[in-house]
Amino acid sequence: MVETWLNEFGAALSAGDTERAAELFEADGCWRDFVSFTWNIRTLEGRDEIREMLDAQLTAVSPSSWTLDEPATTADHVAEAWIRFETASGRGWGHLRLRDGRAWTLLTTLQELKGHEEKKGRDRDKGVEHVITRGRRTWLEQKTDRQENLGYTEQPYAVIIGGGQGGIGLAARLKRLGVPTIVIEKNERAGDSWRKRYKSLHLHDPVWYDHLPYIPFPDDWPVFPAKDKVGDWLEHYTAIMDLDYWSGTECLGAEFDEATSTWRVRVDRNGEKVELRPTQLIFALGVSGYPNIPRFEGAEDFTGEQWHSSEFTGEGDVAGKRAVVIGSNNSAHDICAALWDHGAEVTMVQRSSTHISRSESLMSLALGPLYSEEALEAGVTTEKADMLFASWPYRLLPGAQIPVYDQMAEQDSEFYDKLRAVGFDLDFGEDGSGLFLKYLRRGSGYYIDVGASQLLIDGEVALERGQVSRILPDGVELDGERVLPADLIVYATGYGSMNQWLVDLVSQEVADRVGKVWGYGSDTTRDPGPWEGELRNMWKPTNVDQLWIHGGNLHQSRHYSKYLALQLKARMEGLETPVYRVQETYHTC
Repeated sequence: MVETWLNEFGAALSAGDTERAAELFEADGCWRDFVSFTWNIRTLEGRDEIREMLDAQLTAVSPSSWTLDEPATTADHVAEAWIRFETASGRGWGHLRLRDGRAWTLLTTLQELKGHEEKKGRDRDKGVEHVITRGRRTWLEQKTDRQENLGYTEQPYAVIIGGGQGGIGLAARLKRLGVPTIVIEKNERAGDSWRKRYKSLHLHDPVWYDHLPYIPFPDDWPVFPAKDKVGDWLEHYTAIMDLDYWSGTECLGAEFDEATSTWRVRVDRNGEKVELRPTQLIFALGVSGYPNIPRFEGAEDFTGEQWHSSEFTGEGDVAGKRAVVIGSNNSAHDICAALWDHGAEVTMVQRSSTHISRSESLMSLALGPLYSEEALEAGVTTEKADMLFASWPYRLLPGAQIPVYDQMAEQDSEFYDKLRAVGFDLDFGEDGSGLFLKYLRRGSGYYIDVGASQLLIDGEVALERGQVSRILPDGVELDGERVLPADLIVYATGYGSMNQWLVDLVSQEVADRVGKVWGYGSDTTRDPGPWEGELRNMWKPTNVDQLWIHGGNLHQSRHYSKYLALQLKARMEGLETPVYRVQETYHTC
């Protein structure tokens, strides 16, 4: 069945018959494309959208050689297959689901550019020519020359602002593609963005989900590595991958030079003012903007200590102190646990409902089929897992996730009943689709339980629900009627929009042209419509030429860095990159 479909699809495309190609999909079938057809990250929903995309792109793309990558499988009347194909520019890999002979979902991704492949395997560089000549320069001498010249006498093609896991992973891919790149990082050492967080922090996601490109974590690493261990890994990764990484460097501002079609990026490199002139500018500053510190009446008169969660380290003597943590998501729970561990009397203030997934349940029910030792033993590599997760368009993803969280709610019903009994306001998302959809829609509103929930259940951490009306010199007033005595306050209130980085480092006008970052128009809390179908402005062309945004969690940073790197490499090499429908800007800063 799958081979017949591929043959018919390939024939229709070769004949330029876009109507026939679209008819091979279900009426509401979805085609998700990462760069291979659209030079964009875009989902086409239904036959009309598929036909319109093919009408616009087919001649330039010139797809061919549609083949099965391995035998197809069938379960519950759905045939699934891994497929390979080629375009005029590159080679692609994809995933297909068929029902009753028509495509339900199709994922197509660009994997490499013809003539610009990574030098790996049999094509790797020799490293040295075994001919003795006078004046031969060693690898270290060449590296030193590059580091002394790049950014000064020679300009990088790309500058990445932000040297956390996102910036590092993207830089590694660009390095392998031969794209001269400098990473700008304000911290003194790679990995400091992890080291400087509260000392009890560990990864909440299992290690199989969080590998960096090319070099997976060692197979004896703990399932949930500590923050300092992750920070050290990132630092070593920058050295092993031979990245041009400028630590201790702050971006002061950037503006586009229309005359030269390059950016002017002004930086302070350990006290030295430098102007970089890259062609492409990438912001890789995480999934959020600046710390969101609420402005509560009376905060300036508080006589104790106040921190935002980004400043909280867990250091210092808090034994016996009355601590109020405002917030109820991941950081809030971790900080409550850390304060309790150090002898504080802790109260959590929950201002809105929160989804909680127990870590063990999340691993077994949601992540285990894709990211686990069992998945690896079943042949689901990290690359396949990333593709399978991406194969569900956002329109269909809730339907795939709701049964998982229904099962979780039933399996952990006793746990949830105990949380409700102490007054915790629980949710499973506005449509019951759980943690991942909350993350994609708003980047907040959940906690992966690694133990702090039990402190609430046992009353070791007190819980109060309500809105902060003002801060008193010695306490926090809720709803204008009750007061929580406090010696210290931690605002676990999250972060603002990534757009604010653009406002401060480029301009308000540029930030507004780019528009809202993150969310996909689900018309749920903090993700306003209209429906857009892909995460806004992430890993793809924005409405500001030569400006890109990269980030997300470790999994997203790893997977999507491939497609952003290929887009940048294609432009550096002067390839035709006809972008299909850059996303419209509906929401400004």
